[in-house]
Parts: sequence; structure tokens; C-alpha cells
Amino acid sequence: MQEAKERVALGSIGASAALTIAKTVVGILSGSLALLSEAAHSLTDVAAAVMTYFAVRIGGKPADEEHHYGHGKIESIAALAETALLFLLSGVVIWEAVRRLLGAEAHLIAASAWAFAVIIVSIVVDFFRARLLYRVAEETGSEALEADALHFGSDMWSSVAVLVGLCGVLLGYQWADSAAALVVAAFICLAGWRLGTRTVATLTDEAPPGVRERITALVERVPGVVDVERVRARRVGAVLFVELSLAVSRTLPLDRLDEIKADVARAIEAEMPEAEVSVLTAPRALDDETVLERVLVIARNRGLAVHHVTAHAIAGRLAMSLDLEVDGELTLAAAHDIADGLEAAIQQELGPEVEVETHIEPLEIEGRAGNDARPERTAAVRQALGELAEQLGPLRDVHDVRVRETEDGEIVNFHCQVEPVLTVAAVHDQVDEVERALKRRWPSIKRVIGHAEPRA
Repeated sequence: MQEAKERVALGSIGASAALTIAKTVVGILSGSLALLSEAAHSLTDVAAAVMTYFAVRIGGKPADEEHHYGHGKIESIAALAETALLFLLSGVVIWEAVRRLLGAEAHLIAASAWAFAVIIVSIVVDFFRARLLYRVAEETGSEALEADALHFGSDMWSSVAVLVGLCGVLLGYQWADSAAALVVAAFICLAGWRLGTRTVATLTDEAPPGVRERITALVERVPGVVDVERVRARRVGAVLFVELSLAVSRTLPLDRLDEIKADVARAIEAEMPEAEVSVLTAPRALDDETVLERVLVIARNRGLAVHHVTAHAIAGRLAMSLDLEVDGELTLAAAHDIADGLEAAIQQELGPEVEVETHIEPLEIEGRAGNDARPERTAAVRQALGELAEQLGPLRDVHDVRVRETEDGEIVNFHCQVEPVLTVAAVHDQVDEVERALKRRWPSIKRVIGHAEPRA
């Protein structure tokens, strides 16, 4: 892509230089102000094309330590310089044309065949050159190449005006040449105004027309996005930098937030390949949050582990209870302070009239050293679990029994099967009962974890 931009820019320099030389020679020989104005216009095109070439080369460099958004605005600076050249040239042409029309000096114009030939060739060359530049500019997003295309498009129409002026001179109307020069100046001013307006918009970080609405419509269709709070977009060279601030549910886990950000970026880049997207998310409390979700969010934000959260409406009053896990090495006073803080945060969220009770229990610390128990010990525990499951409830086929010895006592893990139609609450109670019975039989067992599977 970068090579294509540089190749087209070099070709533009060559074409501008050749046309400038031809128009200058024929303009001097014929005395045509309109043709000389076109030659001067083409000379500025040479300068503009040279600036465009270097701007494209520099603007194509990637971001670095000093230019975090790349070097694309170099192209905008070059386009602004081209704008200044266009207005300067148009001023000179208007001045000379008015002087001739007012008769300050007598000028005899010769509408020679060479003059007609040069201007017709210029029209053809500018037509194809503008089309090529517009195509490459659209493919690469190059503002400098688009400025060049705009130049040569205006050149084509101003050359048509010169051709009309030469026809007028051929018919005996000498003033037609100066009139054509004024038309050329008008085209130059128009091109300068259009180019300058767009360049200033880019340099002042004006968002491209309609881009905010397009991005908002795309993002609102992404699952998980609650609201689009802010959209910022600015173009730097061929890249459209997009910054978004989105509202998402505060109950979502971090990995889900990352998925939403990636989905948003993909949705925008699929429609706007030139976009480079940055997404920020802001948590928001939704109206449809359950009491459980709200309590879990509060605990998560305080870095606490809770479970067995229950909520009951008692005489029109909400009563909450939950299990709070804390470091087992903490003193009861320190653990109670943590529980008080959690209860106060829940009441602040749900209302001061809410009754909150916490059951404090030790948090299982990960990473403690342990060893597999001896095979005969594991076999004894397996047999005991099978007997208890048979006696106490619907648990069947106790298997995958593992016994680990730690400094705090033994830890037992086992799997079992139950009928798939049973509820989770019923199965949980039965597994708990077996776990408690096993710990009563062997007090050395610190913890029992049972995993129930639906029976095939």
C-alpha cells in the first residue's frame, strides 16, 4: 500500500513538470494570459506533488516514542501548504486579468494550433491523473493524494475554460483570454477552499461527518453493551482513531468485559477497516439486578468470598443471611470488623431497614503442602463412603476417592452418582450429610468435598 502511494506521487510529479514546461513555452509564444496562468497553476502543482511525495513517505512511518498516533498528519500539513499556494496563485492571476481587461496594457493574443494542442493534452492528462489519484487515495486513505486529485480535477476544468478563451480569441474577442484567466482563478480558489476546509478540519481533530452515528449504531448491536456513553473519532492520515466509553453491567466478570471490548472492536473494524479502536467500560447498576447479584458485587468489590446467600421477605422487611469466608488465622475481632463492614455496605446498597446476618467461617488457603495417603487408608475411606451413601440417601456408585494428608488434617475428595431428576438442593443436602457422617467417624478428616454426577 505504501509503495503504491509513493509510486503514484512520483508519477504525479513527472506529469506536472511536463505540462508546466509545455504550457509555459506555448503561453509565452502566444501571449495568452490564460495559458500562462495555467502554466503557473501547473508549476504550483509540481511543488504540491513534490510535497505530497515527501509527505506520503514520512506519513507512512509507524508510531514511535515521540509520535504515538503515527506521522499521518504530515500529509495534512502538506495539504495546508498546497492550499496557501493555490490562493497565492489565484491572487496573481486575478490581478493580471483585471489589469488587461481594464486596458492597462495592450496584449495581442495568438490562438495558435500549438496552444490548442497543449491545452487539449492537458485536459486529457488531468482527467486520467485525477481518476488514478482519487482511486489510490480512497484505497489507502491518503489525504495528501486526495489533495493532489482535487488539484488535478480543478486543473481539468480550468483548462476547459482556457480552451473556451482561446476559441474566443480565434473568433476575434481578445478579452476572452483574460476572462478565461478569471475563470481559471475562480477554479483555483474553489479548489483551495475545499482543500483548506478539509485540511483544517483534520488538523483540529474534527470528527468525519456521520462517523459518530455509524459507530454508535454498530456498538449498540453488540451483546453486553448497556449504553454508549461517549464516542470520539479523529483521522490521522489513513487511520481513524476511535475512542469509546461504554456502560456495562457491573455484575459481569473481567473476562466477559474483555470479550465485549473485543466484540466492539471487531464490529467497528469490519465496517471501517481503517479504524483503530480503544474501548473503556464503566460499570452500571441495572434495574433488573437480583438481590443475590447485588450482594455478590458488593462482596467482590471488597475482595471477599461469600456463599449461601439467602434473602427472605419477613413481614414486609428484607432479611439477608450469608456465609463469609475469611483467613482462618485472623482473630475473631478482626474477622468481625470485616463482617461489620460488609453488612454496612449491603445496607447502604439495599436500604438501612434490611436485616443482614453473616456467618463467619475460615477460608481454605491454597498452596499448603500435602501428600497422598497410603493406599490402605484410601481404601478404608472409600469403603466407609460407600456404606454411608447406602445408609443415608440416594447417593450411589461412590468412586474416584482421593485422600490427601496435610498439616491441618486429611482432605477427602470423592465422586458419586444420583438420579438426574433430583433437585440441586436435595442432592446438596444428601452429600453434606455423608460428608458430616464421615468426619464424625474419623475426626482427623479436616474437609470432605463430594461431587455428584447425574446417573446415566
